[in-house]
Amino acid sequence: MRVEREERSCGCGREGGCTAEVAADRPPVVGRRTTFRVFGLDCAEEVAALRASVGPVVGGAENLAFDVLNGRMVVASAEVPAEVVIDAVDRAGMRAEVWIGGTPAAAPEDTRRVRLTAFASSSGALTALGFGLEAWAGQRTLAHASEAMAVLLGLWVVLPKAVLAVRRLRPDMNLLMTIAVVGAVGLGDWLEAATVSFLFATSLALESWSAARARRAIASLLDLSPVTARVKAADGSESEVPPERVPVGAVFVVHPGERIPLDGRVLAGETAVNEAAITGESAPATKVRGALVFAGTVNGDGALEAENLKPAQETTLAHVVRMVDEAQSRRASVERWVDRFAAYYTPAVMAAAAAVLLGPPLLLGADWSSWIYRALVLLVIACPCALVISTPVTVVSALAAAARGGVLVKGGEHLEVPARLGAIAFDKTGTLTLGRPRVEKVVAMNGHSDDELLARAAALEARSTHPIAQAILDHSRTRGVAVSPADGVRALPGRGVTGSVGGRPYWLGSHRVLDESGAESPEVHALAEELADGGRTVVAIGSEDHVCGLIALADAIRPEAKEALHQLRRAGVGTLVMLTGDNEETARRIAAGLGIDEVMAELLPEDKVAAVDALVARHGTVAMVGDGVNDAPAMARATIGIAMGAAGSDTAIETADIALMADDLTKLPWLVAHSRRMLSVVRQNVAFSLGVKALFAALAFAGVATLWGAIAADMGASLLVVFNGLRMLRAEPQRRSALSRASQR
Repeated sequence: MRVEREERSCGCGREGGCTAEVAADRPPVVGRRTTFRVFGLDCAEEVAALRASVGPVVGGAENLAFDVLNGRMVVASAEVPAEVVIDAVDRAGMRAEVWIGGTPAAAPEDTRRVRLTAFASSSGALTALGFGLEAWAGQRTLAHASEAMAVLLGLWVVLPKAVLAVRRLRPDMNLLMTIAVVGAVGLGDWLEAATVSFLFATSLALESWSAARARRAIASLLDLSPVTARVKAADGSESEVPPERVPVGAVFVVHPGERIPLDGRVLAGETAVNEAAITGESAPATKVRGALVFAGTVNGDGALEAENLKPAQETTLAHVVRMVDEAQSRRASVERWVDRFAAYYTPAVMAAAAAVLLGPPLLLGADWSSWIYRALVLLVIACPCALVISTPVTVVSALAAAARGGVLVKGGEHLEVPARLGAIAFDKTGTLTLGRPRVEKVVAMNGHSDDELLARAAALEARSTHPIAQAILDHSRTRGVAVSPADGVRALPGRGVTGSVGGRPYWLGSHRVLDESGAESPEVHALAEELADGGRTVVAIGSEDHVCGLIALADAIRPEAKEALHQLRRAGVGTLVMLTGDNEETARRIAAGLGIDEVMAELLPEDKVAAVDALVARHGTVAMVGDGVNDAPAMARATIGIAMGAAGSDTAIETADIALMADDLTKLPWLVAHSRRMLSVVRQNVAFSLGVKALFAALAFAGVATLWGAIAADMGASLLVVFNGLRMLRAEPQRRSALSRASQR
């Protein structure tokens, strides 16, 4: 579809008109979820205006979601032409265009910020000129003319929005400021009116610049995709092309120190890759032939050739970026509370200002001009912008910091929940354990050594992909045992294998094969039973003459699991539960080693759902931690579902409310602390904003506060709460312990 630019009038009174990208063939249509870039969306006051203007054309304000920090509006509605939505945005005094991920849209917003800064600077200069003309030159008329120009420049952006507020019968900060300035002019205090206009224009400019700074800080956390990929052709030549144009199955080359452009599987080369961008793990991960690599991660000192596994728009990094973008429009309950509070707060303050204006003069015969001035001060300090903007800045900063650390949270509503968890339910296999068997003990018999036993077992299993075979092979390599594949290997379905090692036949298998061999003595039987105690798997190796020995394997507990659960208890999570389909004996052995409170074993998927329902009924707020696929039903029934090791797993990312991109349980206690810190910062901002307003309201009643002092305080409060919220960007998950890192190599 061909796209061209069409100049459109937005009716907002701004220079240059509004520009939106529309289709020449047909107008784009709003589908189930369409995102618009809205220029001028800096504060919750603009959100209220958009809800009132756009809501009716898309089936109600409930079909709108806003990301104030990134200046975006999401429409979730039946099909509506995009032009209709854009026109509705125009009527709200802003301009919009359909947003396409990766499309640069900052230039118009930069122009607006420059214009706001120019207006504020000009207003300030004219205010100072007016003060100088009256104070030192005695030119009262010229001074008032200069101050009048300062008022017009300061209110240039505010007046259209104030008119809209009157037409909608919905008072906002623009209307409050306009009334305050007009009131000061009516009282003949031109210098005060000019000063208020200048300070308000300055606050708008600073708010726009601070929002832009926050946008850049958050974008820089996720803007990790390389601009080009180096593709290797069949003849060995290399060419650089955009990642979006690299087909699945193509071979791309990554030089040392370069960022990996796509998700792929290593075909050649060996290196260490910094995967912190995806998993939050700072220790480089070793990559050899067959290993997976992810877009956005950084190659170490070795060159790689890899096969492209996914289109650029479907990489793990693309999923993360998309989820973070969507998360910013899913508001936390504390954000919704602040919005509801502000909706009642502003009209209530206007009513209070009217009472201050009329009450003392009418009831007590007080001086009209004095109480009009006090009412105007109360209107100025009543602006709820500092109160409302602080919460989304804090929540989005916390979401971005979590994503940078490898914890993908799908919205502020989910980031609130860990702060009040009463219980956490864990799947066992792959969550509390590594999900793959490991050799725990080797017992050689009848004159064989441990290495001889491992050599025969590894030879029989050399070409097998069974998890037990891989565990034996891994253990053999760790011990430095040379592995040569056996001859004539034949599988015994469900039991084991047979083959020839060094020209002599051997067998390897379960207790059933041992029994069938006829070589099981009472001593061997007792030893096998002892090794199997606690849920271990026992493998026997033998020849035609005797049993050579036994190998015991078990699914090992994650090295960091015990410490992570201990930290969760210290964080105040009262109950830790294991839900598993494994047998009771194995589950209780692992739970005892970790100090888990409750164990529910031999559960079917529907049994896990019922168990989670029971936990929610008992504890109220419950998290279910699993792999995001097999445990999806139980995760959906919990208050929040948390997926382990979601890097590379699109299903896990899509399924869970929160995804831990690496297999790192220590990020769970960090998540609880991060959630509590976010709520603490939100409370600090709300308390500070309301405290400043309460103080100046009292000063206004006492006749001490001034208009310019009130707006300076409001501007300062807005900036302070924004920068306090941005502190959440510095919160990073603790790095995995050396023991845990070593276990993953």
